[in-house]
Amino acid sequence: MTGPGSGRLAFAPGRVNLIGDHTDYNGGLALPMAIDLGVEVTYRPGTGSGLTIRTDFDPLTAEIPASGSLPSWARLANALVELVSPTTGGHAEVRSDLPVGVGLSSSAAFAVALLLALGVEPMPVEVARLCQRAEGAIGVPVGLMDPLVAMSASRRHALLIDFSTLDTELVPIPNDIEIVVVDSGTTRSLDASPYAVRRSECEEAATILGGQLGRASKTDLDRLSDPVLRRRATHVVTETTRVRDFAHALSSGDPAGAGRIMTESHCSLRDDFEVSTPALDRVVEDLCALADVFGARLTGAGFGGCVVALCRRGAAVRLPNAMWRVNAAGGAWVRTLE
Repeated sequence: MTGPGSGRLAFAPGRVNLIGDHTDYNGGLALPMAIDLGVEVTYRPGTGSGLTIRTDFDPLTAEIPASGSLPSWARLANALVELVSPTTGGHAEVRSDLPVGVGLSSSAAFAVALLLALGVEPMPVEVARLCQRAEGAIGVPVGLMDPLVAMSASRRHALLIDFSTLDTELVPIPNDIEIVVVDSGTTRSLDASPYAVRRSECEEAATILGGQLGRASKTDLDRLSDPVLRRRATHVVTETTRVRDFAHALSSGDPAGAGRIMTESHCSLRDDFEVSTPALDRVVEDLCALADVFGARLTGAGFGGCVVALCRRGAAVRLPNAMWRVNAAGGAWVRTLE
């Protein structure tokens, strides 16, 4: 933590995951990138030990420590403050241009920006673990991907993450490629979705196999007699392979090959992991029918939210209206205020 008298301004980006969903908490691979939308938190110390938080996305002012019924962002803020125990209270102003509930990691961006504004040292893995613990404390057992990419991203690169070791590798995004995110029109919150059920199914399959699903092989799947557990594990095993193949195709200048792998990933999320929706499927089908789109898939945990598409540069002007052309952005930052 930095000095208790310091005011701080912190920013954390959202993320879009190009490929590799539900692999992070299974010790597999993922290839997300930070985007040029995010959350900014201005913190100024005050008297007393309480923290007042105001946001531009909710008229509620949260008083931390908090009690009673609160929106999820305030419950998360409360859990974060309990974890880091700042030595002084104060006031925080939160501003965001990151849509909530569409799978672009608004929750992790908020958590990372708040932690940095409160003075937590900007060490990627440590910050990511704090975010994970806070989300778990409010009943959302997330993985490390979202806060880790928010901390470690680099402009014009995706971040290849091996969640069995937390090793990372930057993968350049070719200049002739455009990343487009299309909103399916259905929002979701993870705590109200079957996310926790999917995670427990993976844990059960991993226990049977005796190791992390992200390190398992296709032949290991034969040991899973339960058809549901086998489908969940099949997604994780094949998705980890797809992440590696996608990263190779992207870095070797094969956008068509990368697009095919991306669309295969969506099919796996739809059929084996069962986290897609009819609205997401329609968006993927409509995008893949366009000549300038190499491939598309749902992004994030699923159950609603957005689709990410790999496109030829300039394609965004011809795509549906409910979309964003996103640039691969750098990671979170913090600076001291006078």
